[in-house]
Amino acid sequence: MYPNFTLGPTGWIIAAVVTLAAGLLRFWNLANPQELIFDETYYVKDAYSLWHFGYERSWSDDVDEAFAAGNAQPGEDASYVVHPPAGKWLIAAGMALFGFENAFGWRFSAALVGTLAVLVTFVLAAKLFRSLFLASTAGVLLAVEGHHIVMSRVGLLDIFLGLFVLGAFCALVADRTWGRRRLVAELATRYRRVVSPAATDDDKTAWHSTMPYGPWLGWRPWRIAAGVLLGVAVSIKLSGLAFVAVFGLLTVWWDANARKTAGIRRWLPGATVLDGLWAFVSVVIVGAITYVGTWLGWIISSGGYYRNWGAENPSILPDWLASLIHYHVQSTQFHTGLDSDHNYASSAWTWPFAGRPVSFFYRTEEDGVTCAAEQCSAAILDLPNPLIWWTGLLALVFIFLRWLLVRDWRAGAILAVYVAGQLIWVIWPERTMFFFYTVAYVPFLILAIVYVAGLWLNRTTTAGTPISRQVAILAIGMFVLLALVVSAYFLPVWTGEPISLEQWQRRMWLQSWI
Repeated sequence: MYPNFTLGPTGWIIAAVVTLAAGLLRFWNLANPQELIFDETYYVKDAYSLWHFGYERSWSDDVDEAFAAGNAQPGEDASYVVHPPAGKWLIAAGMALFGFENAFGWRFSAALVGTLAVLVTFVLAAKLFRSLFLASTAGVLLAVEGHHIVMSRVGLLDIFLGLFVLGAFCALVADRTWGRRRLVAELATRYRRVVSPAATDDDKTAWHSTMPYGPWLGWRPWRIAAGVLLGVAVSIKLSGLAFVAVFGLLTVWWDANARKTAGIRRWLPGATVLDGLWAFVSVVIVGAITYVGTWLGWIISSGGYYRNWGAENPSILPDWLASLIHYHVQSTQFHTGLDSDHNYASSAWTWPFAGRPVSFFYRTEEDGVTCAAEQCSAAILDLPNPLIWWTGLLALVFIFLRWLLVRDWRAGAILAVYVAGQLIWVIWPERTMFFFYTVAYVPFLILAIVYVAGLWLNRTTTAGTPISRQVAILAIGMFVLLALVVSAYFLPVWTGEPISLEQWQRRMWLQSWI
């Protein structure tokens, strides 16, 4: 580990190479298949409506094939949708660039966002672990992770949620550094003002009594940036609210620890009042304003679903705001009460074990798929790289135990994101849920692996035994190499590549994957 670590030219070159590799895996043959698969039937057509009309319109039944051929238009009536608009606006931007009837167009934004997530994870790992080797490990593992690849190659919402959650976390980590530096600077300034050069040791010790809660650090730009990013995250999927709650508590706790470390007597009340209230404004209020802003197309329209509810039910609120609140009351009831049978629905308790991945697409020779064998299969299965996924679960258990023992803030932060992305779904055990919701925390699962690898490297460094350090580096490198081999093996069932039925069956290690 290096206390003054920076990426430098070499680091940015490696970051560029890893990001390029991630992009190739996500953009290669992206237009295959040229049809709406799984929930693309909702989000892609909603994105089309948003771009052209500012709100979602209804579509006739069985229109997917015509839409993919560019021969379908929505009806005049508004459509009732339960997900906010930001993710669909992002999908629509790609469609506007590359064609509304082109599968590459409606998947472009997801592929771009998935690729950017690899770059951001690389930089974040460098910030957290101060090691180019560990940053490279994190970047490569995310670049080849199958769950992340699949979700980057379909026009669904969750990959967008993942990037904005990742970005908000990076902003809060930057704010943590900024806040601690500002705290030290403010305390030093206060000390110079209060304590004269001729002061006694008792005077120098007692100066804290002049500021028992510590200083207010002013407006914090990185925290405001996190609020904006979280506002967009919530507008992609309302499950982003879990990250808002957890991140808000996390950033205030970091401030409390900073004040305690600085010797401030009433550090907890100081952090609660001087940091917590302004953190609420920066994260929650700024996030809420951002969130409402993403609804602008619906707000300025006259035909959006429930858009005229406020005018028909007058109150002290502006009619658009009353309508928007009513919309959210209805959608919340839908989300919490959603309970319908689906072949690929799964309990949140099975997700850490990849017990039931989601099949987005499956075709055989009867559907025109051809390969070198008599029986063929083409599949897009949202299956993670088993080695990475199961190792990540073990790493999370390890860092939870480490956090209990030494309270490493990095371990706590990684666990906090996992809690927000995983455990929130346990609250509604009867709700219909899918494994692909977990893609929002995949970068942090990989950071958990890298965290453990970093502890091993750090231990060998402090022990002063070069051979053991070389062994650790070699072992970590072998793990990454094995992860690459596993990803190459599963790549055909992540990208819809035609293979023989026998080859497909060999990749179905568990019966629940079928």
